[in-house]
Parts: sequence; structure tokens; C-alpha cells
Amino acid sequence: MNKFLGFAALLLAQQLHAQQQQAPAYPLVTHDPYFSIWSASDNLTASATRHWTGAEQPIVGMVKVDGTTYRVLGQQGEHYDGIVPAADEKKYTVAYTETAPAADWMSTDFIEKGWQTGEAPFTNDKHMSGTQWNTRDIWVRRSFNLNKLPSEPLFLKINHDDNAEVYINGTKAYSYEGWLNHTQYFPISDDVKKLLKKGKNVLAIHVTNTQGGAYLDAGISVKPKNVLADNIKIAVQKSVQLTATQTTYTFTCGKVDLTLNFLSPLLLNDLDLMSRPVSYISYKVQSNDGAQHDVQVYFGASSTLATNTAGQEVTAQQLNSNGLSILKAGTTEQAILAKKGDDLRIDWGYLYVAVPKEANATQTITTDGDAIASFVGKPKAVTTGKQLMLNTVVKLGKVGAESKEQVVLIGYDDIYSIQYFGTNLRPWWKKDDTFTIEKELAAASKDYGSILERCNTFDKQMYADATKAGGDTYAKLCVLGYRQSIAAHKLVKSPEGEILFLSKENFSNGCINTVDVTYPSAPLFLIYNPDLMKGMTNGIFYFSESGKYTEPYAAHDLGTYPLANGQVYGEGMPVEESGNMIILIAAIAKAEGNADYAKKHWKTLTTWADYLLKEGFDPANQLCTDDFAGHLARNANLSVKAIVGLGCYAMLADQLGEKATAEKFRTAAKNMVTNWMKLADDGDHYTLAFERKGTWSQKYNLVWDKVLGLDLFPKAVYDKEIKYYLTQQKRFGLPLDSRKTYTKSDWIVWTAGLTDNQADFEALITPVYKYATETSSRVPISDWHETTDGKMVGFQARSVVGGYFMEILEKKLGK
Repeated sequence: MNKFLGFAALLLAQQLHAQQQQAPAYPLVTHDPYFSIWSASDNLTASATRHWTGAEQPIVGMVKVDGTTYRVLGQQGEHYDGIVPAADEKKYTVAYTETAPAADWMSTDFIEKGWQTGEAPFTNDKHMSGTQWNTRDIWVRRSFNLNKLPSEPLFLKINHDDNAEVYINGTKAYSYEGWLNHTQYFPISDDVKKLLKKGKNVLAIHVTNTQGGAYLDAGISVKPKNVLADNIKIAVQKSVQLTATQTTYTFTCGKVDLTLNFLSPLLLNDLDLMSRPVSYISYKVQSNDGAQHDVQVYFGASSTLATNTAGQEVTAQQLNSNGLSILKAGTTEQAILAKKGDDLRIDWGYLYVAVPKEANATQTITTDGDAIASFVGKPKAVTTGKQLMLNTVVKLGKVGAESKEQVVLIGYDDIYSIQYFGTNLRPWWKKDDTFTIEKELAAASKDYGSILERCNTFDKQMYADATKAGGDTYAKLCVLGYRQSIAAHKLVKSPEGEILFLSKENFSNGCINTVDVTYPSAPLFLIYNPDLMKGMTNGIFYFSESGKYTEPYAAHDLGTYPLANGQVYGEGMPVEESGNMIILIAAIAKAEGNADYAKKHWKTLTTWADYLLKEGFDPANQLCTDDFAGHLARNANLSVKAIVGLGCYAMLADQLGEKATAEKFRTAAKNMVTNWMKLADDGDHYTLAFERKGTWSQKYNLVWDKVLGLDLFPKAVYDKEIKYYLTQQKRFGLPLDSRKTYTKSDWIVWTAGLTDNQADFEALITPVYKYATETSSRVPISDWHETTDGKMVGFQARSVVGGYFMEILEKKLGK
């Protein structure tokens, strides 16, 4: 073997080994906050795939070898048939009262005298359909008739906020103190099930709303068994490899080996490709015993990918277009942009599954219960219903030592993506009516080979850059953050023709384009495409410059996803958001080598800088991005942000030739640093808040002083803080501050950027990676976790993991 080729092969093998890793959840199909499918188990066959919110959105894969079927991807989702439907399945009315009834209110013989009649669900959210409920307690009685008694396992289907107790024919079947954040199914015991009778039955529920939101919807479901699934073997998973754009599994399916690759081509320097809502799922098979084997592959996608809840009615069809065989599904309602909020899935637009016509695929639409029959039996075809499966079967024929590949495309056309100050915006890729999803699928199919090659090249380069910047462990964190960060955004174009790259504040409060989410996400996009960074700030500038927002500081958000019609957060973060915006605009200027973007918005930036000059150094008792830890006056880290923000404004003024302004603001910032060091000093470290001895916090905002070369704070400040932090670490990382033991992993990476040697950097980074690979919280990585046990505290699938790329950004801007 050529020595050079042998060395190159060794390096590649080491890189592939380095990227084979565990993850809290594995990205499979990642495009935007709605089109986002993950596996929450280390073995791909161990659980049903799900949306990042945790709701099941099954995609299923199987391989048939010489007549024996192996499951390689996911599981069928939990299927339930409503015998007493909940409101997401069918509208229903009940008797209810908000005044405490007699003690026997739950009995079948109780007379509902004086009770009201209302349509479920019950909620205090005025934007939702159903019956408004604004009192502390509600009692509900729902009568239902059964023509026959169910033989299958029985489940209570319920979503309630807050405390609930449920009775079936007078006997308690369920109780829970607290709230559910989505509809769940709970087994009904055999003792309670025996109480059901033919004819009239009563479901009685009492809910107490202790605070905040109020909600109630419930029904009863059965869970049928799929006997065909018993005859399917589980393939042996041999490995999983993560790269920036791909997740690749290898399996043994008897006498055939399979490589199953999931590719979402999120290349940030190609906005048309990045915004195209199409992912590739590749089955590559070859014999492992040298003989020829008859091989077929199956891919199934649930229509729940196009619904908010599994109970919604969908319609599906098979069609042929542009050389592709296509399956398509979507809700019958198609209420475009009708819902907003956090724990929601899309229920408008259409899911697509496609393969080239030359594959001679057999495509069918079945209920999810009949999906396996499309591969191992005789399915019953349907076109409407609930929880349908889009099934594609391809016969690969005889497969030997030479591999054969079948690529399946999965895509989503959301028609309209975002409402922006009253205007519904199409996705970026849909430039006009001539751009259709069928054409996008065809282009994706045609260009698969070149796109795969481009993604492979990028994946290797990104990993190499990350390794050079921070080492192998750091590079693995960057891999975990790449797709998650991008897919928490939606790319559209404003009515004025500007880029809008709008984040969703996933499992935090559902806000859209939150500035203090944009701020930690920034490093990834500053590295690979500063135009996307502008797309994360354009809307905030428009909000102020249009006169729609009149405060002298930057807004917190633009609304609740997907409706960007103006700030909804109840309290501003004046110093926080103004500092964030100025720092980010300076970072754009540094990345691009000019201040043209700052010049465009100079009047607004000046207003925010003037606010920081007046209010930023010794902040009042106001919110910051760490608001979950509580309000804090005289916040030393927030003061750092204001100081750095003023330094950034001075840098921009200097680039724009405004020398006097630059000198004024730089002098002010430097003077603040001197005062800051006195007020925050606590001997071997600096305090959480000014003059609060015995406290400490991560001063992660300092990193921009270093990254942008502002030279405001002495290096001794960095060194003192790092030395102290290394004495405060827990098993899974450095706590956020002295008040609690929980942390934010994005801030730890920024704090690690203050180090001046690899040993200290790795000492801070390694516990974060340990959390990422050992946490029991099997969700797309949570950026807010407990340092003692590695469990998530809150938040998941957020874009802020783009902040993991800070060390690469520092190396790039420092060149």
C-alpha cells in the first residue's frame, strides 16, 4: 500500500472513530422547528422516532433478506383508538360546574341540576377553541354509550392543567397533582374497566387550576395489538456515527449488512439548499457471506409528521411527478398559521415521501396498524383517517459483495411559514409560484451524489477546524450542536426583501426571534455565513425603526412562533438585549471586515448605546438572559455585557470614521472596567453582584472582549476567574453561579474561551461532554442542566448550542 494513502486512511479511521459517539438524542431529519425528527435511544430500533418536543412522529425502516424481515429504524408509534374520543379527535359537549357540587357528583345516578353545558376543551387561553374556564376549579361530567364492551387494554387519554382526579362510573381511575404539558395515555386498571357496561356510562373529572394556564380535555381509548409485528426480527446495530450534517448507523440483518444514513444538507453557505425542506434516507446493503441474497427495503412515514396531535384527520394520496413516485399527506383542516405556542407541531402543509420512478417502488397508504402488512402481508389501502402510514417498498433484487443503495427522500411543504407583522411569508426556497415542492424533490434526487460529496467535505472540515481550535472532545460537542441549532430557525424573506432567520425559543416560552437566544446562538452563524446573523437581527431593527416599538432599548422578541407580530414577553430586558444587539453587530463587522451593516442601522445602535452609557454599568433590578435564576440588581456579569457593548460601539464608530464618538465611548468603557474591578472584587474572584461578598458567577460575557480584540479588561481578570472556576466544578460542569448547582452549557463553553491554555480549556469542556453523553434526559440536548446528576432542568432542542462554536470563532477572527 502507498504510505501516504495508508496514513490518510489511518487519519480517516481515527476521525470516524472520534465521531462515533453517544448523544442525548440523535438527529435524523432536521430542518426547522416543525420538521424535526429525532431518535431518543442509542439503538435506533429501541424506540419510536419523535419530534423534538417528545411527541411521537414515527418513521420506520425494515429490510427483508431471503424472506426474513428485520426492523432497522424506529418502531411503530403507540396507536390508540378512541372509544370515547377526546376533542382533538371529535368535538364533544359535557355538563360542567365551577361551583363545588354535592359529594356524590361523580356517581352515575347524580342529577346535574343547575350545571352548564360546554364544548371541550376547557381553557383560559382566549385564543383557543372550546369553553373558557377562568375559575380555580371545574367539575365535568361526560355521559357516553357503549354498544359493546372493549376486550383490548383500556387507557385514559387526558391533558390537564393543573391537578386532576378522574372517575369512571363513580370509581376513581386517575389522580395527579401537577400539570401535563401534552396529551398522555394512562392505563385503566382491570378493576375499573369491569365497571363499564353496555349503554350509558359516566366519565367525571375535577380539575384545580393552582396558577397560570388552565386546560382540560379527556377521553377513553383502546390499544389494539399488531400481531404481524411479532414475526419481525430486530437487526443488530453495530455502530452509530455523528457528523455535522449526517447520522449514520450500521446493522447486520442476517447475511446482509446495512448502512443506514440520514442526511439533512444544512450547508450554511448555500441558502437555497439549506432552506430546501428535503432530507435523504439512504439504505446501502451488501452481503456479508459472499453469497447472493434477495433483498427488499421498506420505509414508512407516519402522517403524524403533518399533525399537531395524533387524533387529527388526514388525507393522503399517491402521485407521480418529475420522474418521482410520491406519497403525500396532510390534515383535512389545513388551518395555515392558525396556532402559536411552544409545545406544538405543524398541522398545515403536506408531508412528502419520494423515490425515483426507476426504483419501481410499491407505494401504499394504510393505517399505522396495517403498515407492516404492506411489507409482510396484504395491506388494506386507505386515503383518509388518523395516524396513516405512507409506505414505500423497493425490491433491490440479488445483492452480493457489491453494495446496492436505495435513497428515499422525505420533505415537507409548509406553504406559508411565518406571519410577519400581519403578512404571511413563504419559506425561502419558494421564491414564487413556479417553485414547487415536487420540483424541489426532483432537484434533490438529481443532485444527491454531489450534495452528499459536499456534505462529506464540510463535515470533515468542520470537525478538523473544531479539533484544531479546542481538541477532540470539543469537536464532538460542536457536532452535537450543529444541526440542532440550525433547525431551531426558519429562513424566510421579509416583505422588504431582507433575510429573516427566525428562531423559536424551544421549550422555554415559544417566542420567535428572541434576542437573548440569538446572542448565544451567534458563533455558529458568524463563522459560516454572517448574512444569517443579519437575518437574526433584521427583524429586531425593523421593529424599532418602523416605529412599532418605541422603547430606547432593544426588544426582547417579535412574538410567539410562528407569529412575529411584535413583542409578547411581559417584561423587557433593557441592558441585556441592547448589549446583545450591539455586540452582535460588532461581531458581524469583524467577520466581514467592514461596518456597512452597522452604518445602515447607526441611529438605532446609537440610541441603544446611549441607553447603556446611562444605565448599563450598575444595572437596576431587571431581567437578564439568566432570568430563570431570578432577578438580580447590580449584576456583575450583566455589567460586563454593557461595558463590552460600549466597547463594541466604539469599535464600530472607529470603523465608520467617527473618531470622536469612538474615543468618547471607549474611554467610558475603560473607566467602567476600573470601577467594575473594585466593586466586584472578592479576593480570589469577582462577585455575582457588586459588593456582594461571598458570591460568584460565570462572567461569560467577557469572551467577546477577547474574541473581538477590544482590550478592555486586563488579562488578569480572566486568569483570576478561571483559576477560581476550576475549584467550583461539579461532576457535570461548572454551575452558573453561587445560587444554584445548575448550569448553562453554552455559557460554560464561552467561559472556557477565557482560558489561555489547552489544559484549563479541556478541564471546563470535558464535564460538559460527559453530561451530553451520560445524561438520562433523552431529548435534543438541553442547554440548562444540573451539574450534580446530569439531568436537564428545562429547555431542549434550542438554537443556543450554536454557542458551542465560540472557540472556532475566536480562532477565525483572530487570524
